[in-house]
Amino acid sequence: MTSPSASAQIDIDAPAEAVYAIVSDPRGLAAISSETTKVLHRRQDAGRQGAYFVGLNQNGWRRWPTISRIADAEPGRRFAFDVNELGIPVSRWEYAIEPTSTGCRVVESTWDRRPGWFKPVTTPFTGVSDRVTTNTANIQATLQRLKERAERG
Repeated sequence: MTSPSASAQIDIDAPAEAVYAIVSDPRGLAAISSETTKVLHRRQDAGRQGAYFVGLNQNGWRRWPTISRIADAEPGRRFAFDVNELGIPVSRWEYAIEPTSTGCRVVESTWDRRPGWFKPVTTPFTGVSDRVTTNTANIQATLQRLKERAERG
């Protein structure tokens, strides 16, 4: 895979398994996300590789759904999902978790997979013309909320 279009990391004073439990549950992830406000999925599929979920996203007054498929689910280590819209690849999101002496380090990364012609089509729906800058800021905010939630226990 190529280099991510946006990525950041944070050290968290909580076990890798506890952090994984938050990011691998799409509903828990929506609670700390900057754009995703709600996730719909079959409860028995939550966090399972190959499972699909619908993300309801918002930026200001703009709202849009996405369909995601869980691509990687390695407990305590990695959780990733691929986002599609109308069958068109949009992005991949990944949380890599590495144990440290005080807890774990989490690297959140995303890859913009939209075809060139699709990028300007998405801007009116999302209100985001510079996805790299927006995702970089959103990742930093999400990681900070993840740290706060995981360290609260």
